[in-house]
Formats: sequence, structure tokens, C-alpha cells
Amino acid sequence: MTAAQETPVPAPCPVLREDRVSFAPTAHNVVLSRHRTARLVLQWGHPGLAGDAALLVSELVTNALLHGAVRGRLLQVHLTLTATVLRITVSDPRGERLPRRREPDSDDCYGRGLLIVDRIADDWGVEARTVGKTVYAELAVR
Repeated sequence: MTAAQETPVPAPCPVLREDRVSFAPTAHNVVLSRHRTARLVLQWGHPGLAGDAALLVSELVTNALLHGAVRGRLLQVHLTLTATVLRITVSDPRGERLPRRREPDSDDCYGRGLLIVDRIADDWGVEARTVGKTVYAELAVR
């Protein structure tokens, strides 16, 4: 196939709304991230996504706090809204500790976060960074 015959890659949807916040890796900031996300998604006109988005950011920030935090380094939450998707990303400085979904035992206190993310998000995954990683979850805008 020649270059002229290749199927063009569709242009990404333009970002309609965006928010980015960096914070210290503390448990209190999990709550703040959840409330901030719910408030912003409501303000952006998507009340049907606000609860799921708040839960997703809470799970992703908790995972970053438990598995990706480094003393003195910030975590970052980034929300982007296009006409088709709300994307939530959480970045942390520990690129060597990749998230993995697992099946916890019924008496385990931890280990259900990514099961929740997998169930609620339309898509999720991990992107490598020069330093650290970014875990994302996406909700389709319907």
C-alpha cells in the first residue's frame, strides 16, 4: 500500500474543557480530588457522569497514593472533556510500579480499585512517562 492509499488518521476531538491540579500525596487530597471532579463535571454540563467520574478519580488517586507516591514529589490529576469523552488521568513518579487488576480474596481489605475502574470506565490504561506513569480512565459522553 502506498502512502497515498493509506487511510487517514482521524483528527482528535478538540478539548472543550480542561482542569489540571497537582498536590501532595496525602489521604486528604483523595477526598479533595473526588469533590473537585464531581463539581467540575457538573459545571461542565454532564451531571450523569459526575458520580462515576468522582469514583474513578478517587480510585486512581488512592492507587497513586498507595503505590506511586514518593516523598517530596507531587501527584497530578488532569481532566479533559471533548464532545465524545471525559478523560481522567492521574500521574505519579513511580513508573516501575505498574497497576494490575487482580482478584482479591473476600477478606482482603485492598485490591478492588482497578476492578471498580474496569467496571465503570469505558476504557482505561497506563501510559509511560519520562519519570513515572500516568493511569487514565475514560467515560464516553453520551
